[in-house]
Amino acid sequence: MGQQKDRGVAEVMARGKFLHMNAGNGECSYARSSTLQRMVILKAKPVLEDAIRKMFNSGEFPKCFNMADLGCSSGPNTLFTVSNVMKIVQRLCHEKSCKMPEFQAYLNDLPDNDFNTLFKSIPLFYQNLKDGANCFISGMPGSFYERLFPTKTLQLVHSSYSLHWLSQSPEKIENNNSIYITRTSPPQVFEAYKKQFEKDFSRFLQLRSEEIVTGGHMLITFIGRSIPDPHGYHCVHLDLLSESLIDLVHEGLIEQAELDSFNYPFYSPYKDELKKIVEMEGSFDLDNLEIFQVNWDERDNDDDICFDAYSSGKHVAKTMRAVLEQMLVSHFQFGESIVDYLFERYAYHLACHLLVQKGKFCNIVISLRKK
Repeated sequence: MGQQKDRGVAEVMARGKFLHMNAGNGECSYARSSTLQRMVILKAKPVLEDAIRKMFNSGEFPKCFNMADLGCSSGPNTLFTVSNVMKIVQRLCHEKSCKMPEFQAYLNDLPDNDFNTLFKSIPLFYQNLKDGANCFISGMPGSFYERLFPTKTLQLVHSSYSLHWLSQSPEKIENNNSIYITRTSPPQVFEAYKKQFEKDFSRFLQLRSEEIVTGGHMLITFIGRSIPDPHGYHCVHLDLLSESLIDLVHEGLIEQAELDSFNYPFYSPYKDELKKIVEMEGSFDLDNLEIFQVNWDERDNDDDICFDAYSSGKHVAKTMRAVLEQMLVSHFQFGESIVDYLFERYAYHLACHLLVQKGKFCNIVISLRKK
């Protein structure tokens, strides 16, 4: 049993080598290309505040408030989340005329995450703390599909745009030039993805249930689906990435076999699927569930026609590159020039789509209370 567990951890860590975001502060880094994710965090903030308020109403905060941000990546969004939590607690303490707790914030991501850039931003964060607030920040490298923290030590777990990533791609599926579920995918493709997500999310809940105190909360935001039928609501942005990779096959830059063997390790759940998994796992009560949309290009307004399709296509391709580049390079063994060309093709396909139809992500945020 121990050897099996060690082998499982090793496999997760090996996959993690290509699941990290682009490092550093360069043009294509996640730090420079994650304003969409920041907008999602902002839109989910009312649910976060509601969860913390309910924790506060059920009793006083502990002297030290322990929180974890799972899948933190690097760049400004991580400490932005920690800052949001502290401001919410500070406001509640002011309302109740009670003493502000100290904070212990754990920043978690896979070991190849750019923790160095993240840690360099911490001294300035400490300098900007106000009113005598104390926060102690630690890195916690590892997969959130494994145990990370001691038993019953966390009051709050936050994770945004991370839990739709699977621990692994479904194996042995044939998907007709597509890297994800499409309108033409065979039923077994969807079932394989759904089964992997159910397994992963159930395991995630079970692991966190051991680490969160009774009455503690967990807030998770996914890219999800607005309708039950996965073929009726497909991820157009991934269809367009498939088209871009097909372009490279036609030009002899990658092999067809390489495309056929690439299955995107991602799943966009429907709300009822989430409810069912939470209920069956049994460790948490579903306290709140909200659905909201954001444009692919977060700078865009909500008019029917994209304000500048070509500019938006380039912007969305850059955002996606910050997330996907390491994964694609690992699988296809791209050189830098081919990576540049792939995302030029991707920007073109995105722009053509945006000329006709607005692109939006459906987001699901859930608040869970530990029983």
